[in-house]
Amino acid sequence: MSKQPLKLISWNVNGLRAVLRKNMFVPFVKEHSPDVLCLQETKANQGQAEIDLPEYEEIWNSATKPGYAGTAIFTKIKPLSIVYDLPNADPKQFEDGFGQPLKEGRVISMEFANFFLVNVYTPNSKRDLKRLLFRYHLWDPTFLQYLKELEIQKPVVFCGDLNVAHKEIDLARPKDNHQNAGFTDEEREGADKIVEAGFIDTFRHLYPDKKDTYTWWSTFQRARERNIGWRIDYFFISHKMKPHLVEASIHEHVLGSDHCPIEIRLDI
Repeated sequence: MSKQPLKLISWNVNGLRAVLRKNMFVPFVKEHSPDVLCLQETKANQGQAEIDLPEYEEIWNSATKPGYAGTAIFTKIKPLSIVYDLPNADPKQFEDGFGQPLKEGRVISMEFANFFLVNVYTPNSKRDLKRLLFRYHLWDPTFLQYLKELEIQKPVVFCGDLNVAHKEIDLARPKDNHQNAGFTDEEREGADKIVEAGFIDTFRHLYPDKKDTYTWWSTFQRARERNIGWRIDYFFISHKMKPHLVEASIHEHVLGSDHCPIEIRLDI
């Protein structure tokens, strides 16, 4: 009997308690049964939400500020090790006018037998771009350096809400949004550098020309109903993992958040 591919799902739930109240979280997990589920923007601490998924071990990294940011991983496979935040970052440098991003629960890394899995919720540059320079000069390069350091040991899979649409194909209205948060030249350069470092955007690798496929929609002006969206949630893999990539998909019809879940399957 052949082994089933490893199924990994990532979802910015934009408030896990809200998705649970809508009764959209546990049914989704039970239907799709991922081996590992990475969540961003949990806006909760472990224990604040009743989640009946006994087959999963829960790993949480919550922000010190209540109801803000945060990540979590639900896994059926016991990790060999777990690291929180960015151990290569200088906390003094990382202070900015919005707080301390190293205390916002933005990164969880887990080591498995054949690869590292990194779950990230990248800081938003803000509507007025007041966090853009921090992101450009500090967050993006520090995060990429951390991935490259992990990759020395074994291949890396990383996923999450990167808060950037990489190419024009990745959002519905590129011309209207050029230099808006999520589609500035600086943020897109950060995504370029990830690719230049050898990481593969799994969805775009398999579907290089697929249009009108997004992972986030504004809550205004019926944007989701009209599919005026952005693809800002990603699974990237190390180049060594490319032969193991079976599929990458976007669950655009799954409701509960302003983001939808994304998935990859790895034959590993």
